[in-house]
Amino acid sequence: MFRPTANHPPPEPYRHGMLPVDALHSIYWEESGNPHGAPVLVLHGGPGAGSSPIWRQFFDPDHYRIVQFDQRGAGKSTPPGEWRANTTPLLVADIEALRALLGIEQWLVFGGSWGATLALAYGQAHPASCQGFILRSPFLCTREEIAWFFEGARLFHPELYAELASPIPAEERGDLLGAYARRLLCDDEATYLPAARRWSRFEVARASLRGAVTSDSPLPDALAINLARLEAHYFRNGGFFEEGHLLRNMHRIAHLPAIVIQGRHDTLSVPLTAFRVAGMWPGAALRIVEDGCHTALEPGMQEVLLQASELFKRNGHFRAT
Repeated sequence: MFRPTANHPPPEPYRHGMLPVDALHSIYWEESGNPHGAPVLVLHGGPGAGSSPIWRQFFDPDHYRIVQFDQRGAGKSTPPGEWRANTTPLLVADIEALRALLGIEQWLVFGGSWGATLALAYGQAHPASCQGFILRSPFLCTREEIAWFFEGARLFHPELYAELASPIPAEERGDLLGAYARRLLCDDEATYLPAARRWSRFEVARASLRGAVTSDSPLPDALAINLARLEAHYFRNGGFFEEGHLLRNMHRIAHLPAIVIQGRHDTLSVPLTAFRVAGMWPGAALRIVEDGCHTALEPGMQEVLLQASELFKRNGHFRAT
């Protein structure tokens, strides 16, 4: 099996632009790697995290045509942090609009966390547009998972939970999601900015086993606002899915090759979800990374993600041969 020793160097985009998708939103997109290569769509997490040059490093730039875009309200898309006219079906439609703009018939779809959620939703809506899937730390936006976003922190990161909950009046703490949504989705910066800072630290500090983000290295405010606002908006709406929707519709993509990659110590997107997704996908490979967590950027997760893109490059599937 391919065993990478380092990520590919990040190629610079050779083309980029803005795609107006309605009267309010325009999305930023870019392409890098080989303009005539095998297309791969990279879906960022959050929602609201925005795309990053980091994700280009998981693909051989001589082989892959790497397409990235910032989802509504994220990154360089405009208006930033905008949660209105922002739903999963609209994001799925945006992806198809981008595919048509770029003249791509089919692409490999790569996403982690919320990016995996959106990859599943997109694939189930447009299976003929997909060649296969690389999914990391899938999250299905079920009531159970959204509740765990808070309860898991109370159990495993009590100091971060206390930091999130303590500024909220006692009578509102029974519904932290609702309390934060009210603050994050208002128009008063003095209210939403401190709430966004607390929310983003609460999440990102839990993503790494090595504590990559601390109180001394918070996210930039613009990113914190986008991330917190859009996550609260999507969470309070259950990801804009009927409960159990994604698992019920796995049959629509069951014929396509897939690999589901999950960190054993992920306390944000728990291993049970990856097990359920793979269990509904005949022939999908499931890789549990024993020293992995939520982030893709620690060594064990990096290695398996690189293996996956190399396997698909060589074989068009994820079975080690």
